[in-house]
Amino acid sequence: MSMSFARYSSIALVKEIESPENPGGLEKRVALVPDDVGRLVQAGIKVYVEHGAGEGVSFTDDEYLKNGAIMQTAEQIYLDKALIIKFKGPSLASIENMSEGCTLFCMAHFNSYPDRAKLLQDKRINVIAMEEIYESPNQESDTRILGRVAMNQALAPFFSDNSMGGLRVRIIGWSERLRGAINRCGNRNPRSLQVIQPNITFDELDATGSNALYLYDSQSFDDPHNILAQLKDNGTHLFDMHAFELEQGQQAVDAYRVSHPPTEFGLRRIQCLHETGQAGARYGMDLLKKNKPSQDISNCKAVILGYGNVGQGALDELHSQGIKHIHVLGRAQTSSGRIDYWLKDADIVVNGAEQAAELRGNNFLISNQHIKDLMPQNSVVIDLVGGSPTNRSPVEAVISCSFLTAPYLVQDGVFVSALWGWPMMGMMRETAIRYSDQIVEVLIGQEQLIDGIKDLAPAIRPALVCGPF
Repeated sequence: MSMSFARYSSIALVKEIESPENPGGLEKRVALVPDDVGRLVQAGIKVYVEHGAGEGVSFTDDEYLKNGAIMQTAEQIYLDKALIIKFKGPSLASIENMSEGCTLFCMAHFNSYPDRAKLLQDKRINVIAMEEIYESPNQESDTRILGRVAMNQALAPFFSDNSMGGLRVRIIGWSERLRGAINRCGNRNPRSLQVIQPNITFDELDATGSNALYLYDSQSFDDPHNILAQLKDNGTHLFDMHAFELEQGQQAVDAYRVSHPPTEFGLRRIQCLHETGQAGARYGMDLLKKNKPSQDISNCKAVILGYGNVGQGALDELHSQGIKHIHVLGRAQTSSGRIDYWLKDADIVVNGAEQAAELRGNNFLISNQHIKDLMPQNSVVIDLVGGSPTNRSPVEAVISCSFLTAPYLVQDGVFVSALWGWPMMGMMRETAIRYSDQIVEVLIGQEQLIDGIKDLAPAIRPALVCGPF
Protein backbone atom coordinates (compact mmCIF):
# COMPACT_ATOMS: atom_id res chain seq x y z
CA MET A 1 0.00 0.00 0.00
CA SER A 2 1.26 3.51 -0.80
CA MET A 3 2.33 5.41 2.30
CA SER A 4 -0.24 8.09 1.47
CA PHE A 5 -3.19 5.71 1.73
CA ALA A 6 -2.45 4.93 5.38
CA ARG A 7 -2.96 7.25 8.33
CA TYR A 8 -0.09 9.68 8.70
CA SER A 9 1.62 8.74 11.94
CA SER A 10 4.36 11.32 11.50
CA ILE A 11 4.75 14.79 10.01
CA ALA A 12 7.83 16.61 8.74
CA LEU A 13 7.76 20.38 9.19
CA VAL A 14 10.38 21.92 6.94
CA LYS A 15 12.01 25.33 6.87
CA GLU A 16 11.22 27.82 4.12
CA ILE A 17 14.19 28.21 1.79
CA GLU A 18 14.76 29.74 -1.63
CA SER A 19 12.30 28.35 -4.15
CA PRO A 20 10.57 29.54 -7.35
CA GLU A 21 8.13 31.71 -5.36
CA ASN A 22 10.63 32.58 -2.63
CA PRO A 23 13.67 34.18 -4.28
CA GLY A 24 16.34 35.03 -1.78
CA GLY A 25 14.53 32.97 0.86
CA LEU A 26 12.81 36.12 2.11
CA GLU A 27 9.62 34.25 3.05
CA LYS A 28 10.36 33.46 6.70
CA ARG A 29 7.02 32.13 7.94
CA VAL A 30 6.65 28.62 9.26
CA ALA A 31 3.61 26.42 8.59
CA LEU A 32 3.27 25.16 12.18
CA VAL A 33 4.13 27.17 15.30
CA PRO A 34 5.35 25.44 18.49
CA ASP A 35 2.02 25.46 20.37
CA ASP A 36 0.28 23.81 17.42
CA VAL A 37 3.03 21.19 17.13
CA GLY A 38 2.18 20.45 20.76
CA ARG A 39 -1.49 19.90 19.83
CA LEU A 40 -0.44 17.37 17.19
CA VAL A 41 1.93 15.57 19.56
CA GLN A 42 -0.86 15.34 22.15
CA ALA A 43 -3.00 13.73 19.43
CA GLY A 44 -0.41 10.94 19.17
CA ILE A 45 1.44 12.15 16.07
CA LYS A 46 5.21 12.33 15.76
CA VAL A 47 6.28 15.71 14.49
CA TYR A 48 9.76 16.14 13.02
CA VAL A 49 10.88 19.77 12.76
CA GLU A 50 13.82 21.04 10.76
CA HIS A 51 16.33 23.02 12.80
CA GLY A 52 15.63 26.74 12.48
CA ALA A 53 12.21 26.26 10.88
CA GLY A 54 10.60 28.98 13.00
CA GLU A 55 13.48 31.33 13.61
CA GLY A 56 12.42 33.71 10.83
CA VAL A 57 9.31 34.59 12.83
CA SER A 58 11.00 34.32 16.26
CA PHE A 59 10.11 30.74 17.26
CA THR A 60 13.14 28.89 18.64
CA ASP A 61 14.11 25.24 18.38
CA ASP A 62 13.77 25.03 22.17
CA GLU A 63 10.10 26.03 21.92
CA TYR A 64 9.50 23.20 19.45
CA LEU A 65 11.40 20.75 21.68
CA LYS A 66 9.30 21.76 24.70
CA ASN A 67 6.19 20.94 22.65
CA GLY A 68 7.41 17.42 21.88
CA ALA A 69 8.99 17.93 18.44
CA ILE A 70 11.86 15.79 17.16
CA MET A 71 14.45 18.13 15.66
CA GLN A 72 16.25 17.13 12.47
CA THR A 73 18.71 18.60 10.00
CA ALA A 74 17.88 19.73 6.48
CA GLU A 75 19.46 16.50 5.18
CA GLN A 76 17.31 14.30 7.45
CA ILE A 77 13.96 16.06 7.33
CA TYR A 78 12.63 14.66 4.02
CA LEU A 79 13.84 11.09 4.42
CA ASP A 80 11.07 8.48 4.63
CA LYS A 81 8.40 10.99 5.69
CA ALA A 82 4.83 10.28 4.64
CA LEU A 83 3.47 13.82 5.16
CA ILE A 84 5.60 16.89 4.54
CA ILE A 85 4.25 20.29 5.57
CA LYS A 86 5.63 23.65 4.54
CA PHE A 87 4.21 27.05 3.78
CA LYS A 88 5.26 27.93 0.23
CA GLY A 89 5.91 25.46 -2.61
CA PRO A 90 9.19 23.51 -2.49
CA SER A 91 12.50 24.06 -4.24
CA LEU A 92 13.26 21.68 -7.09
CA ALA A 93 16.19 20.22 -5.14
CA SER A 94 13.90 19.42 -2.17
CA ILE A 95 11.59 17.37 -4.39
CA GLU A 96 14.49 15.07 -5.23
CA ASN A 97 14.73 14.20 -1.52
CA MET A 98 11.06 13.24 -1.15
CA SER A 99 9.98 9.60 -1.18
CA GLU A 100 7.69 8.29 -3.90
CA GLY A 101 4.10 8.19 -2.68
CA CYS A 102 4.58 10.74 0.10
CA THR A 103 2.24 13.72 0.46
CA LEU A 104 3.30 17.34 0.27
CA PHE A 105 0.92 19.79 1.96
CA CYS A 106 1.67 23.44 1.10
CA MET A 107 0.55 26.53 -0.81
CA ALA A 108 1.22 24.74 -4.08
CA HIS A 109 0.04 27.19 -6.78
CA PHE A 110 0.34 24.16 -9.04
CA ASN A 111 -0.58 25.81 -12.35
CA SER A 112 1.78 28.74 -11.86
CA TYR A 113 4.95 26.62 -11.97
CA PRO A 114 4.49 23.95 -14.66
CA ASP A 115 8.10 22.69 -14.55
CA ARG A 116 7.83 21.99 -10.85
CA ALA A 117 4.40 20.43 -11.30
CA LYS A 118 5.82 18.00 -13.86
CA LEU A 119 8.70 17.08 -11.55
CA LEU A 120 6.27 16.34 -8.71
CA GLN A 121 4.17 14.18 -11.02
CA ASP A 122 7.22 12.35 -12.35
CA LYS A 123 8.38 11.68 -8.79
CA ARG A 124 4.85 10.48 -7.89
CA ILE A 125 4.45 12.94 -5.05
CA ASN A 126 0.91 13.57 -3.86
CA VAL A 127 0.31 17.30 -3.54
CA ILE A 128 -2.47 18.88 -1.49
CA ALA A 129 -2.73 22.60 -2.19
CA MET A 130 -3.66 24.53 0.94
CA GLU A 131 -5.09 27.36 -1.13
CA GLU A 132 -7.57 24.96 -2.79
CA ILE A 133 -9.22 23.75 0.43
CA TYR A 134 -12.56 25.42 1.16
CA GLU A 135 -15.03 25.36 4.02
CA SER A 136 -17.44 22.50 3.63
CA PRO A 137 -20.18 23.38 4.26
CA ASN A 138 -20.09 27.15 3.99
CA GLN A 139 -20.08 28.86 7.39
CA GLU A 140 -21.51 32.35 7.79
CA SER A 141 -21.68 34.39 10.98
CA ASP A 142 -24.82 36.16 12.15
CA THR A 143 -22.87 39.43 11.91
CA ARG A 144 -22.10 38.93 8.23
CA ILE A 145 -25.69 37.87 7.47
CA LEU A 146 -27.09 40.87 9.35
CA GLY A 147 -25.22 43.20 7.01
CA ARG A 148 -26.57 41.36 3.99
CA VAL A 149 -30.21 41.32 5.05
CA ALA A 150 -30.03 44.96 6.13
CA MET A 151 -28.74 45.95 2.71
CA ASN A 152 -31.40 43.80 1.04
CA GLN A 153 -34.04 45.76 2.97
CA ALA A 154 -32.40 49.09 2.15
CA LEU A 155 -32.30 48.32 -1.57
CA ALA A 156 -35.80 46.80 -1.85
CA PRO A 157 -37.57 50.06 -2.86
CA PHE A 158 -35.08 50.66 -5.68
CA PHE A 159 -35.62 47.21 -7.09
CA SER A 160 -39.38 47.75 -6.87
CA ASP A 161 -39.31 50.94 -8.95
CA ASN A 162 -36.51 49.68 -11.25
CA SER A 163 -34.15 52.52 -10.30
CA MET A 164 -31.28 50.35 -9.02
CA GLY A 165 -29.10 51.06 -12.06
CA GLY A 166 -29.05 54.78 -11.26
CA LEU A 167 -28.62 54.49 -7.51
CA ARG A 168 -25.53 55.95 -5.81
CA VAL A 169 -24.88 54.10 -2.56
CA ARG A 170 -22.72 55.46 0.24
CA ILE A 171 -21.71 53.40 3.29
CA ILE A 172 -20.67 55.54 6.26
CA GLY A 173 -17.64 53.89 7.87
CA TRP A 174 -16.23 50.38 7.71
CA SER A 175 -16.71 47.64 10.30
CA GLU A 176 -17.26 43.92 10.44
CA ARG A 177 -20.98 44.65 10.82
CA LEU A 178 -21.00 46.76 7.65
CA ARG A 179 -18.87 44.30 5.70
CA GLY A 180 -21.81 42.09 4.70
CA ALA A 181 -23.78 45.16 3.59
CA ILE A 182 -20.96 46.27 1.30
CA ASN A 183 -20.65 42.80 -0.17
CA ARG A 184 -24.39 42.52 -0.85
CA CYS A 185 -24.61 45.97 -2.38
CA GLY A 186 -21.64 45.31 -4.65
CA ASN A 187 -23.27 42.33 -6.30
CA ARG A 188 -26.53 44.23 -6.81
CA ASN A 189 -24.84 46.55 -9.34
CA PRO A 190 -25.80 50.07 -8.27
CA ARG A 191 -24.53 52.98 -10.33
CA SER A 192 -21.79 53.53 -7.76
CA LEU A 193 -20.72 52.35 -4.32
CA GLN A 194 -18.47 54.28 -1.96
CA VAL A 195 -17.29 53.93 1.60
CA ILE A 196 -16.94 57.34 3.25
CA GLN A 197 -15.48 58.58 6.53
CA PRO A 198 -17.85 59.07 9.50
CA ASN A 199 -16.40 62.55 10.15
CA ILE A 200 -17.18 63.84 6.66
CA THR A 201 -19.14 67.08 6.31
CA PHE A 202 -22.23 67.64 4.19
CA ASP A 203 -20.32 69.88 1.79
CA GLU A 204 -17.88 67.03 1.11
CA LEU A 205 -20.59 64.58 0.05
CA ASP A 206 -20.79 63.84 -3.66
CA ALA A 207 -24.24 62.25 -3.79
CA THR A 208 -27.54 63.58 -2.45
CA GLY A 209 -31.17 63.58 -3.49
CA SER A 210 -33.60 60.87 -4.48
CA ASN A 211 -31.09 58.73 -6.41
CA ALA A 212 -28.74 58.38 -3.42
CA LEU A 213 -28.83 56.00 -0.45
CA TYR A 214 -26.76 56.36 2.72
CA LEU A 215 -26.49 53.28 4.92
CA TYR A 216 -25.01 53.71 8.39
CA ASP A 217 -24.83 51.94 11.75
CA SER A 218 -25.96 54.21 14.59
CA GLN A 219 -24.37 51.78 17.05
CA SER A 220 -20.99 53.19 16.01
CA PHE A 221 -21.81 56.40 14.09
CA ASP A 222 -22.61 59.48 16.18
CA ASP A 223 -22.95 61.91 13.23
CA PRO A 224 -20.48 64.59 14.40
CA HIS A 225 -21.43 67.06 11.63
CA ASN A 226 -25.20 66.43 11.63
CA ILE A 227 -25.17 65.23 8.01
CA LEU A 228 -28.13 62.87 8.45
CA ALA A 229 -30.59 65.71 9.06
CA GLN A 230 -29.19 67.64 6.09
CA LEU A 231 -29.44 64.57 3.86
CA LYS A 232 -33.01 63.98 4.96
CA ASP A 233 -33.91 67.60 4.17
CA ASN A 234 -32.36 67.05 0.73
CA GLY A 235 -34.64 64.11 -0.03
CA THR A 236 -31.85 61.55 0.27
CA HIS A 237 -32.67 57.99 1.34
CA LEU A 238 -31.26 56.93 4.74
CA PHE A 239 -31.04 53.48 6.31
CA ASP A 240 -29.85 52.72 9.84
CA MET A 241 -28.59 49.16 10.19
CA HIS A 242 -28.78 49.29 14.00
CA ALA A 243 -32.44 50.37 13.96
CA PHE A 244 -33.15 47.51 11.53
CA GLU A 245 -31.34 45.13 13.87
CA LEU A 246 -33.42 46.20 16.87
CA GLU A 247 -36.71 45.94 14.97
CA GLN A 248 -36.25 42.71 13.03
CA GLY A 249 -32.57 41.76 12.90
CA GLN A 250 -32.58 38.30 14.49
CA GLN A 251 -35.84 37.39 12.76
CA ALA A 252 -34.35 38.43 9.40
CA VAL A 253 -31.12 36.51 10.05
CA ASP A 254 -33.07 33.38 11.00
CA ALA A 255 -35.26 33.69 7.90
CA TYR A 256 -32.15 34.10 5.75
CA ARG A 257 -30.64 30.91 7.15
CA VAL A 258 -33.85 29.00 6.43
CA SER A 259 -34.09 30.27 2.85
CA HIS A 260 -30.33 29.96 2.21
CA PRO A 261 -29.18 26.52 3.34
CA PRO A 262 -25.38 26.28 3.51
CA THR A 263 -23.72 25.69 0.17
CA GLU A 264 -21.36 22.73 -0.19
CA PHE A 265 -18.29 24.97 -0.18
CA GLY A 266 -17.56 28.35 1.38
CA LEU A 267 -14.46 30.46 1.87
CA ARG A 268 -10.89 29.27 1.67
CA ARG A 269 -10.24 27.12 4.74
CA ILE A 270 -6.58 28.10 5.15
CA GLN A 271 -6.28 31.80 4.45
CA CYS A 272 -5.35 35.27 5.60
CA LEU A 273 -7.34 37.00 2.87
CA HIS A 274 -8.30 40.05 4.93
CA GLU A 275 -4.68 40.50 6.01
CA THR A 276 -3.60 40.17 2.38
CA GLY A 277 -5.82 43.13 1.46
CA GLN A 278 -4.65 45.14 4.46
CA ALA A 279 -0.97 44.56 3.75
CA GLY A 280 -1.29 45.30 0.04
CA ALA A 281 -3.21 48.52 0.57
CA ARG A 282 -0.81 49.61 3.33
CA TYR A 283 2.18 49.10 1.04
CA GLY A 284 0.37 50.94 -1.74
CA MET A 285 -0.23 53.89 0.54
CA ASP A 286 3.43 53.88 1.58
CA LEU A 287 4.42 54.04 -2.09
CA LEU A 288 1.94 56.83 -2.74
CA LYS A 289 3.16 58.92 0.21
CA LYS A 290 6.77 58.43 -0.82
CA ASN A 291 6.28 59.30 -4.48
CA LYS A 292 3.54 61.94 -4.12
CA PRO A 293 4.70 63.72 -0.96
CA SER A 294 2.46 66.74 -1.56
CA GLN A 295 -0.67 64.58 -2.03
CA ASP A 296 -3.46 65.22 0.47
CA ILE A 297 -4.09 61.60 1.44
CA SER A 298 -7.57 62.24 2.81
CA ASN A 299 -8.71 63.57 -0.58
CA CYS A 300 -6.86 61.15 -2.85
CA LYS A 301 -8.87 59.17 -5.38
CA ALA A 302 -8.84 55.57 -4.16
CA VAL A 303 -10.42 52.75 -6.13
CA ILE A 304 -10.89 49.11 -5.13
CA LEU A 305 -11.88 46.46 -7.66
CA GLY A 306 -13.93 43.78 -5.93
CA TYR A 307 -15.68 43.56 -2.57
CA GLY A 308 -14.70 40.04 -1.47
CA ASN A 309 -12.39 39.13 1.39
CA VAL A 310 -9.16 40.60 0.03
CA GLY A 311 -10.97 43.67 -1.25
CA GLN A 312 -12.56 44.20 2.16
CA GLY A 313 -9.14 43.96 3.78
CA ALA A 314 -7.92 46.73 1.47
CA LEU A 315 -11.07 48.72 2.23
CA ASP A 316 -10.44 48.36 5.97
CA GLU A 317 -6.89 49.67 5.56
CA LEU A 318 -7.69 52.60 3.25
CA HIS A 319 -10.57 53.63 5.48
CA SER A 320 -8.32 53.48 8.57
CA GLN A 321 -5.87 55.79 6.80
CA GLY A 322 -8.56 58.47 6.56
CA ILE A 323 -9.39 58.52 2.85
CA LYS A 324 -12.70 60.36 2.60
CA HIS A 325 -14.19 58.59 -0.45
CA ILE A 326 -13.24 55.03 -1.41
CA HIS A 327 -14.79 53.82 -4.66
CA VAL A 328 -15.69 50.12 -4.60
CA LEU A 329 -16.22 48.63 -8.05
CA GLY A 330 -18.31 45.59 -8.85
CA ARG A 331 -18.90 43.79 -12.13
CA ALA A 332 -20.93 46.63 -13.62
CA GLN A 333 -18.26 49.25 -12.98
CA THR A 334 -15.35 47.06 -14.17
CA SER A 335 -16.90 46.23 -17.53
CA SER A 336 -15.08 47.30 -20.66
CA GLY A 337 -15.40 51.03 -21.24
CA ARG A 338 -17.09 51.79 -17.92
CA ILE A 339 -13.99 51.20 -15.82
CA ASP A 340 -12.22 54.07 -17.61
CA TYR A 341 -14.27 56.58 -15.64
CA TRP A 342 -13.05 55.18 -12.34
CA LEU A 343 -9.40 54.76 -13.29
CA LYS A 344 -9.07 58.29 -14.69
CA ASP A 345 -6.94 60.41 -12.33
CA ALA A 346 -6.87 57.67 -9.70
CA ASP A 347 -4.09 58.00 -7.12
CA ILE A 348 -4.27 54.43 -5.85
CA VAL A 349 -6.03 51.45 -7.41
CA VAL A 350 -6.24 48.13 -5.57
CA ASN A 351 -7.33 45.07 -7.53
CA GLY A 352 -9.01 42.37 -5.49
CA ALA A 353 -11.11 40.97 -8.35
CA GLU A 354 -10.45 37.40 -9.45
CA GLN A 355 -11.37 36.17 -12.92
CA ALA A 356 -12.38 32.72 -14.09
CA ALA A 357 -9.49 30.58 -15.32
CA GLU A 358 -10.55 30.88 -18.97
CA LEU A 359 -10.37 34.70 -18.78
CA ARG A 360 -6.90 34.86 -17.24
CA GLY A 361 -4.51 36.15 -19.84
CA ASN A 362 -7.36 36.93 -22.24
CA ASN A 363 -9.18 39.72 -20.41
CA PHE A 364 -7.58 42.53 -18.45
CA LEU A 365 -9.59 44.76 -16.16
CA ILE A 366 -6.68 47.21 -15.85
CA SER A 367 -4.90 47.33 -19.18
CA ASN A 368 -1.53 48.80 -20.05
CA GLN A 369 -3.40 51.43 -22.06
CA HIS A 370 -5.37 52.41 -18.95
CA ILE A 371 -2.14 52.94 -17.02
CA LYS A 372 -0.61 54.96 -19.84
CA ASP A 373 -3.60 57.14 -20.71
CA LEU A 374 -5.64 57.54 -17.53
CA MET A 375 -3.46 57.34 -14.43
CA PRO A 376 -1.26 60.26 -13.33
CA GLN A 377 2.48 59.96 -12.83
CA ASN A 378 3.53 58.38 -9.52
CA SER A 379 0.13 56.83 -8.94
CA VAL A 380 -0.02 53.28 -7.59
CA VAL A 381 -1.65 50.02 -8.72
CA ILE A 382 -1.69 47.23 -6.14
CA ASP A 383 -2.71 43.80 -7.40
CA LEU A 384 -3.86 41.44 -4.64
CA VAL A 385 -4.60 38.59 -7.03
CA GLY A 386 -1.24 38.07 -8.73
CA GLY A 387 -0.32 35.48 -11.27
CA SER A 388 2.35 34.11 -13.54
CA PRO A 389 3.02 33.94 -17.29
CA THR A 390 0.80 30.84 -17.46
CA ASN A 391 -1.88 32.17 -15.08
CA ARG A 392 -2.13 35.91 -15.68
CA SER A 393 -3.55 38.56 -13.39
CA PRO A 394 -6.45 40.87 -14.38
CA VAL A 395 -3.81 43.64 -14.34
CA GLU A 396 -2.08 43.46 -17.73
CA ALA A 397 1.18 44.93 -16.42
CA VAL A 398 1.51 42.03 -13.97
CA ILE A 399 3.06 39.30 -16.09
CA SER A 400 4.31 37.60 -12.95
CA CYS A 401 4.06 38.24 -9.22
CA SER A 402 6.71 40.44 -7.67
CA PHE A 403 8.78 39.45 -4.65
CA LEU A 404 10.37 41.18 -1.68
CA THR A 405 13.61 41.32 -3.68
CA ALA A 406 11.93 43.74 -6.14
CA PRO A 407 8.37 44.44 -4.93
CA TYR A 408 7.25 46.81 -7.68
CA LEU A 409 7.80 47.83 -11.29
CA VAL A 410 7.30 51.24 -12.85
CA GLN A 411 5.25 51.37 -16.03
CA ASP A 412 4.60 54.67 -17.79
CA GLY A 413 5.35 56.46 -14.53
CA VAL A 414 2.91 54.35 -12.47
CA PHE A 415 4.08 52.08 -9.64
CA VAL A 416 2.68 48.56 -9.99
CA SER A 417 3.08 45.85 -7.35
CA ALA A 418 1.69 42.30 -7.12
CA LEU A 419 3.62 40.74 -4.27
CA TRP A 420 3.63 36.97 -3.83
CA GLY A 421 2.52 36.76 -0.20
CA TRP A 422 1.37 40.23 0.77
CA PRO A 423 1.33 39.58 4.54
CA MET A 424 5.13 39.30 4.38
CA MET A 425 4.95 43.10 4.43
CA GLY A 426 5.04 43.44 8.21
CA MET A 427 2.54 40.71 9.17
CA MET A 428 4.70 37.57 9.09
CA ARG A 429 4.47 36.38 12.68
CA GLU A 430 0.76 37.02 13.26
CA THR A 431 -0.25 35.43 9.95
CA ALA A 432 2.05 32.45 10.62
CA ILE A 433 0.17 31.87 13.89
CA ARG A 434 -3.20 32.12 12.14
CA TYR A 435 -2.21 29.84 9.26
CA SER A 436 -0.79 27.30 11.70
CA ASP A 437 -4.04 27.07 13.67
CA GLN A 438 -6.03 26.56 10.47
CA ILE A 439 -3.61 23.87 9.23
CA VAL A 440 -3.91 21.92 12.48
CA GLU A 441 -7.70 22.12 12.29
CA VAL A 442 -7.59 20.60 8.80
CA LEU A 443 -5.22 17.86 10.01
CA ILE A 444 -7.01 16.72 13.15
CA GLY A 445 -10.27 18.68 13.16
CA GLN A 446 -13.32 18.31 10.95
CA GLU A 447 -11.47 17.32 7.77
CA GLN A 448 -9.15 14.73 9.41
CA LEU A 449 -6.47 14.94 6.74
CA ILE A 450 -4.26 12.99 9.14
CA ASP A 451 -6.19 9.85 8.09
CA GLY A 452 -4.45 9.90 4.67
CA ILE A 453 -5.78 10.41 1.16
CA LYS A 454 -7.73 7.20 0.70
CA ASP A 455 -11.02 8.80 1.71
CA LEU A 456 -10.51 12.54 1.61
CA ALA A 457 -13.12 14.88 3.06
CA PRO A 458 -15.15 16.77 0.41
CA ALA A 459 -13.31 19.99 1.24
CA ILE A 460 -9.91 18.43 0.53
CA ARG A 461 -10.69 16.28 -2.49
CA PRO A 462 -10.44 19.14 -5.04
CA ALA A 463 -7.19 20.27 -3.37
CA LEU A 464 -5.39 17.04 -4.30
CA VAL A 465 -3.79 18.63 -7.36
CA CYS A 466 -1.23 15.86 -7.95
CA GLY A 467 -1.95 12.19 -7.32
CA PRO A 468 -3.20 9.97 -5.83
CA PHE A 469 -0.13 7.76 -6.07
